[in-house]
Amino acid sequence: MPRKLPPLTTLPSFEAAARLLSFSKAAEELHVTHGAISRAIKNLEDQLGVQLFERATRSVSLTAVGEPYARAVREVLDQLATATAAATARYSSSTLNVSTSDGFAGRWLVPRLYRFHRAHGDIDVRVSTSGKLTNFLGDGIDVAVRYGSGNYPGLTSEFLTGEEVFPVCSPKLLEGAHPLRTPQDLRHHTLIRDSFPIDWATWLASAGVEGVDPQSGITFDSATFAMESAAQGEGVVLGRTMLVAADLAAGRLVRPFRHALKSPSSFYFVYPPEAIRQRKVKAFRDWLLSEVTPQMD
Repeated sequence: MPRKLPPLTTLPSFEAAARLLSFSKAAEELHVTHGAISRAIKNLEDQLGVQLFERATRSVSLTAVGEPYARAVREVLDQLATATAAATARYSSSTLNVSTSDGFAGRWLVPRLYRFHRAHGDIDVRVSTSGKLTNFLGDGIDVAVRYGSGNYPGLTSEFLTGEEVFPVCSPKLLEGAHPLRTPQDLRHHTLIRDSFPIDWATWLASAGVEGVDPQSGITFDSATFAMESAAQGEGVVLGRTMLVAADLAAGRLVRPFRHALKSPSSFYFVYPPEAIRQRKVKAFRDWLLSEVTPQMD
């Protein structure tokens, strides 16, 4: 059934006049004329068929009907203002809320963000790391970098890059009593694991390595901690192209052998279709693609 509503444009005038008990003060607050306030309230009273104000020569007061109606209108307008602010905050704000994994944020995104800030100093980036999929509307997230198949119904998904998986370690492990030369040498070293789907059992089998327990060693929930442990010389971890690129370039990590597996998943830039119309989203998307492209060459 259709709602029976008053003329909505009259409600701000009525609420201000009722709160201030003055048509003149209401006109000043709303930056309109006294006559505009008076006409709006007369229109509202005519539509409702009731008198909301008692008018005297120099004052006005609410009637028995007008007083509770004013309280209800004020509450509705406050709720509408709050809902409007919540609905538009992430679109009007200069803050870009990015959701991604802990590993991608710590090992790839954060070390490069200064370049985005140099080019777009008016856009603040807030990075949220979580293992669960983003609910863009409910979580207040603008964009996400996801690792998966790229099939996210109702969302725009742009391919960033695929990945290979291969062992990495500190340069220290290339020396000593048991230097890493071939995959078989892993039997002398600690295996470091994280929660990545391609595990040591899969990699060792693909490399034909026997006599190494894939469940032994150290386990971390965080890829960032696992990579850092390897960089400190604690053992060997399965690295992924995007997450170890900076450490390989800096020499903190090395690839002791070339055998690699292609990951079935890839990185995607994901966002609600309408979000690309926002300048902050398009700027971040263009920057992200420009940062990833050199790695793909």
